[in-house]
Amino acid sequence: MKYRNDRYGNPISQLGYGCMRFTKKGGSIDYPKAEREILLAIEQGVNYFDTAYIYPGSEECLGRILAENGVREKVKVATKLPQYVLRTEKAIEKTFQEELSRLRTDYIDYYLMHMFTDYLEWESLQGLAIEEWIRSHKADGSIRNIGFSFHGDTATFLKILDAYDWDFCQIQYNYLDETSQAGREGLKAATAKGIPVIIMEPLRGGKLVQLPEKAREELAASGRGYSAAELGLRWLWDQPEVTCVLSGMNSEEMVRENIRIASDAEPGQFTKDDLALVERIKKIIREKERVGCTGCRYCMPCPKGVDIPGNFYYWNLMYMDKKASARFEFARNQGLRADPGFATQCVGCGKCEQHCPQHLPIREKLKEADRDLRPLPYKVGISIARKVMKR
Repeated sequence: MKYRNDRYGNPISQLGYGCMRFTKKGGSIDYPKAEREILLAIEQGVNYFDTAYIYPGSEECLGRILAENGVREKVKVATKLPQYVLRTEKAIEKTFQEELSRLRTDYIDYYLMHMFTDYLEWESLQGLAIEEWIRSHKADGSIRNIGFSFHGDTATFLKILDAYDWDFCQIQYNYLDETSQAGREGLKAATAKGIPVIIMEPLRGGKLVQLPEKAREELAASGRGYSAAELGLRWLWDQPEVTCVLSGMNSEEMVRENIRIASDAEPGQFTKDDLALVERIKKIIREKERVGCTGCRYCMPCPKGVDIPGNFYYWNLMYMDKKASARFEFARNQGLRADPGFATQCVGCGKCEQHCPQHLPIREKLKEADRDLRPLPYKVGISIARKVMKR
C-alpha cells in the first residue's frame, strides 16, 4: 500500500474504505461479511475508513468491527455531522456524542461537515457557534481533524475553502466530473492551501465500471490491460493533489483488486496515450448517458416510495448497453419487488431535488425514465408477473 500525508504529516493510505455500501442481508448489514472485508483491508494496509451519521447501520457496524477485533488504533475513522438537519447547538452535540457511541470510540480522526452545497449552510452553522464547538472538541482530543464534504459549484467550494482553517476536505471527482462541482480547479486550490483532498465517487457510482460496449472496445484495444475500474482509479492517483480515493468495497475480491492497484499506482505514471484514451472514453459515455445520477441516495427516502436511484440506474443502463436487457433487468429486479418504487408513484413534491448533490431535475427525468423503461408491453408484462408472484 502506498500512502500520502495529511496536513500534519500523518500517512493516509491512498485507497480509503467507503462504508456506505456494505452488503445488506435481510434488510440489515451482513456483519460477518463486512467484518471479513474490513479486516482484510486493514491487513493489507488500508487505514482510512469513511462513514456518516446518515448511512443506515454503517457507523455501528464499523465501530463494532474495530472494537471487537482490537484494531481501532490501527486506523483513521472519518464520519460526518448531518448539518442540513440540525438547528440547535444542543442537537449538534447530541449527534456527535451519538456518533462516538455508535463507533465505540472517544475520538474521531477526521470529522466532516456533511454535504455542503451552499455557503449559507456554513453561515447557518456559524450562527450555532460551530467554530467554538470545533475548537472545544479539538482541544479535548475528541476531534483530531476537521473538514467538510462538498457537492456544489466551484465558486462556492472556493468560498467555503477560504472561510475557515480546514484540516482537509472531501469532493466528488472523477474523469467525468473533472470540470463540475469542485473540479480540478477546486482540487488544486485546496492543495495550494496545504489542505488534503479525499475523493468520493471516483467511479461515479459505478458508471465508470459499466462502460458502454464501444468504450470497452477502446479500452481493450489500448493494450494497457486495465479494467474500466483500474483506469478510473489510476487517473486519480496519477494526480499528486489527490490524497486518498474512497472505494465502496463490498467483496473480498474488490478489496484485493483495489489494493493491488493502489499498491502500484503513483503520480506521473499516465502517458499521453493513457490521457487520450480517457478522453475518447469520456466522449463515448457522454453520448450515451441520460441522467447524471451517481446513486448516492441523498434523495432518499422518497415519501411516496419511488426508488429514484434505481429508476435512473436502469434508464442509464439502457443507453450504456442494450435497451432490451436493461428493461428486462429493471422488470426483474425492480418491477417484481413487493414495493417496486415505480416513477409513477411520484406526486411532484420536490423534496428529492432539495437534497440532490447533482442538482438534477429529478421529477422531470423520472417521467422520461418511466416512459423509456416501461413502454406499454413491459407495463402489461410486469403487471401480469406481479399478479402471478402474489399468488
